[in-house]
Amino acid sequence: MQFSRAFLLLIVFGLSVCSPRAEAQPRFGAQGPEGTPNRRQQWLVPSPDPDIAARALLFRPPGEGPFPLALIAHASTQNVLRRAQMPQPEYAALAAWLVARGFAVLVPERPGHGGTGGKYLEDQGGCDDANYSRAGYATADSIKAALGFLRAESFMRPDGAVVIGHSAGGWGALALASEDPKQIASIIVFAPGRGGHANDAPGQVCAPQTLIASAAEFGEDARVPVAWLVAANDSYFPPDLSKQMADAFRKGGDKVDFRVLPAFLSEGHWLAETDGAEAIYGPVLESGFKAATVKSAKKK
Repeated sequence: MQFSRAFLLLIVFGLSVCSPRAEAQPRFGAQGPEGTPNRRQQWLVPSPDPDIAARALLFRPPGEGPFPLALIAHASTQNVLRRAQMPQPEYAALAAWLVARGFAVLVPERPGHGGTGGKYLEDQGGCDDANYSRAGYATADSIKAALGFLRAESFMRPDGAVVIGHSAGGWGALALASEDPKQIASIIVFAPGRGGHANDAPGQVCAPQTLIASAAEFGEDARVPVAWLVAANDSYFPPDLSKQMADAFRKGGDKVDFRVLPAFLSEGHWLAETDGAEAIYGPVLESGFKAATVKSAKKK
């Protein structure tokens, strides 16, 4: 059988477009110009999955730096459809608050969420047999991958990083604390946990005793200062349960500053994501940063 030259070229071109090997490998780093507010810029950063480049937003103060880094780890859900439809996490008000205090702020999107896609690495399993430790360590791996990449940038300080986690992101930050990472000055968690709203029921949590046991596990080797914040009207991880988790974490780890913040709007669980909440959490974060600075200076 004979083929025309044009037809052969069409086949070769089609294979080069469709073949996964021919696709350009993801390029980590900035993916476009800076915008507003606060030099907002799209980035791609590494993830624990070598085939997945994680989308991220970077915010920076004016100037060349070097800036201390604040990384915000977002919330999650076990529902696959909700995860796929998640908008890119931004935490705009919290990021702006941090930039105003001199931080460069990275908000990476973890695998299995939104436009980043890929396999959901932090699956906790079923409600009754949830493996919260495994889920937390998987989230911690994503935090580490993004953190390590950005810290190598010339405009970043190599030390004094702050990790701020919300819900499942906060749970991963607690798992990360168990590794006693020297480059992290402090960890701040907003209502950390997994398994909240079991069967979509407010106030119900899957296997709460397992959650408490995993918090104790994370605290065994933790030496990073932790500020643990929960709103009085958080229906995912209510203050009573959150305090039990914080107490369990504290038994093996460093001091935990546990705070119940005032009720916020109709659902306090979203305080970290919502504009106008800075007046509630701002003073607590300020005091936490000062304490971390003092402790870091003593280590030196």
